[in-house]
Amino acid sequence: MSNQEYNHIVRIVGNDIRGEKKTTIGLTQIKGIGYNFATAILDTLKINPNSNIGYLTESEVQAIEKLITDPSSSNFPLWFLNRRKDVVTGKDLHLLTSDIDFTLRNDIERERITSSWRGYRHMFGLKVRGQRTRCTGRKGGAVGVAKGGKAAPVKSSGPEGVAAPTGEGEATSTAATSTAATSTAGTATAGTAASTPEKKKPSEKKE
Repeated sequence: MSNQEYNHIVRIVGNDIRGEKKTTIGLTQIKGIGYNFATAILDTLKINPNSNIGYLTESEVQAIEKLITDPSSSNFPLWFLNRRKDVVTGKDLHLLTSDIDFTLRNDIERERITSSWRGYRHMFGLKVRGQRTRCTGRKGGAVGVAKGGKAAPVKSSGPEGVAAPTGEGEATSTAATSTAATSTAGTATAGTAASTPEKKKPSEKKE
């Protein structure tokens, strides 16, 4: 293998792959090709998957590109393809690189234009495939109990049910309340005494 020409960069389907990568791992760096697809390609072309991809010859690179762009020509099973029964052409295709994102955007836009239920879900950024949204998929602020709130004052067990003072401010307010109650009681007593008429003294008899 040392006698073969080594390429530090191998270009396949518009993707630059470092020559030190294994052939199987190097093919998986192409968007749209997974590990199983890469293994099937190398098995079909009788290429050693454990060799470095930099040792591939020009003819082998061309054969890999031809098989990637048209996998149905080598009798690949249809379940290997990622775009079966295309909406526009009706054919079984295998999309690569930027074609995947472009087709995905077109599919979502078509759903929105037709005002389908999936289109509405995409429009509002909600889950489309029937997932639960009660506790996931939320957006915006954090959900939960706000921190930093003050605790309610503890009530005393006295007969009147007056709240027990828990701090200096509450003690002062309690004292002020009791003073106001005392002054109110005194005013009420004075008013009652003033409203009560005085008894007349019996007049002395004249001799």
